[in-house]
Amino acid sequence: MLIKRKSIEKEESSRPARKKPKFSAVTLSEMDNVRYLHFGTEWVQGAMRLRKPDWPELEYAQQMMAWMLFIENPTQIVQLGLGAAALTKFCYRQFPQAQVTAIELNPAVVDICHSMFKLPMDDERLTVREMDALDFVEDPANHGTLDVLQIDLYDATARGPMLDTPEFYQACSACLKPHGVVTVNLFGDHPSYAKNFKAMMFAFDSLICLPEVHDGNVVALAFNQPPKLDFAALYKRAATIRESTKLPARSWVDGIKAWQP
Repeated sequence: MLIKRKSIEKEESSRPARKKPKFSAVTLSEMDNVRYLHFGTEWVQGAMRLRKPDWPELEYAQQMMAWMLFIENPTQIVQLGLGAAALTKFCYRQFPQAQVTAIELNPAVVDICHSMFKLPMDDERLTVREMDALDFVEDPANHGTLDVLQIDLYDATARGPMLDTPEFYQACSACLKPHGVVTVNLFGDHPSYAKNFKAMMFAFDSLICLPEVHDGNVVALAFNQPPKLDFAALYKRAATIRESTKLPARSWVDGIKAWQP
């Protein structure tokens, strides 16, 4: 989630060469019983309601679960960019049949998610891997294996997703099973939105963007095969999601409907 657009660290390139990463400080704040994760700035990188640690508190994080409209029983879910572990925890609790993997480059983020955001330790269903997201999606061993790929890759300066090239999104596409879905956290009020949108249109067969939330985030859903948009069925599925999870799934269907020409 992005709440203040002020860069405090030197802008890096889109990584033509692999350099040893320099990580910003991982910091916390709390307000109204919600704990927030920051990377040394006022930008919010994730949040957890203290009394509901497994609930995706932020509106955009809830929208990142919109793939549930199309996939009911995922077996392989991967999150690129751990943040405050909201999506990883929710998927781990909500889908006991699924293998849930989070990819995070900064070991300090992993540590603070365990200590301050109630992320469970790895077990037979949950794996947190300290590695570059690009390395993960480019690995042929991961191609054709994922039902769901959730992408939320921002640094302290919040200039837009850290990985944003057509080649990156092509590698993400390659990781999906035929019916798989990618959700991506974009920043609508920023030049990076158009760049990412164009790159995703190049890499995927079909793309849907949900309405921008109040802090500027836009969640995109990408598919290798065009999804069947039977809105009566989608609203019925949304009602089931709402009943079982409390997520505002009907608003996702409204957003998909508004996106259609």
